[in-house]
Amino acid sequence: MELIIKPTELCNFKCTFCSSPNLSEHNANTLDIKYIKEFLVKYPYTNTIIVNGGDPLMLPPRYYWDIIEYIEENDLNTTLAFTSNLWDFYKHPDKWSNLFRHDKVGVTTSFNYGDTRRITDSRVYTEEDFWNVSDLFLERIGYRPDFISVITNDTLELAMDNVYLAEKMGVECKLNYVFNSGYSKEVFLLGDIYKVYLQIIEEGLVEYEYNTKQLVKMKYSNTTCPLSKVCDSNIRTLHPDGKLYSCGAFADDLRYELDSKTEFHDAPLKADCSLQVLKADCFMCPLTTICNGCYKKVDDIKMSDSVEAHCAKMKELEEELVKII
Repeated sequence: MELIIKPTELCNFKCTFCSSPNLSEHNANTLDIKYIKEFLVKYPYTNTIIVNGGDPLMLPPRYYWDIIEYIEENDLNTTLAFTSNLWDFYKHPDKWSNLFRHDKVGVTTSFNYGDTRRITDSRVYTEEDFWNVSDLFLERIGYRPDFISVITNDTLELAMDNVYLAEKMGVECKLNYVFNSGYSKEVFLLGDIYKVYLQIIEEGLVEYEYNTKQLVKMKYSNTTCPLSKVCDSNIRTLHPDGKLYSCGAFADDLRYELDSKTEFHDAPLKADCSLQVLKADCFMCPLTTICNGCYKKVDDIKMSDSVEAHCAKMKELEEELVKII
């Protein structure tokens, strides 16, 4: 069981692909901790609270200490997993170091090559910036954080460079394809990112990229999002205004909001027939689990009228992918 919290949509970066600029009615809203506590009362077996945004470091450390204190007071085995650009940590390391050293806290950061990830409208977050942040985190917290790269059509040719960087740093990156949400309105076809995953396997770099690990893992055991439709069954997302969703990606679009009484077996996404497969032919295709592994991506492809274009690209990779899965 995982709870994703997006305590604020405020961010100190200006990324052109941001999927979360409209999480609540007012962008200054902050998720009331009472909603988190209510969730943990109902689901005390929650393993992880994934802290996203906006950028979570736009809120003061005290906000997260309050959550940790509640977890410890109630003897819960819940941990906090931050995903942050870490820019505020870089500027104010003393402010965050004690929190990030806590044994219930883990941190992942973000970086990708190209000009889509920006500190300001005109200043790109460069590799040099990223090394500076990572070096300081290593010095102050004791490890280099893994990082997430959001791959768009504009940065696709640079995707492998992120993996090479992860190898150089001795960390793991996660190449996520962009969704059609927020500022991003582009059509990104799965065949493009799976071609990159196959290159990662061919070059023997699987240990440095999370999603490729999941692809290889499909042959042996269960996988995680986006290769397993687990949103309904073990994930919930809380927005700054306290609204509840299952899939974090649909939550960015403010779609499929849940009533607080909705149980996991109610499965609102699984109940929507339009989200299950791209087309009837999928039932006879060996790539059906890959192509239909994410409800949001199925919806994106359908809404952009790109089903046949998607299918054509994936068919080009079918022989190689079938050998793996």
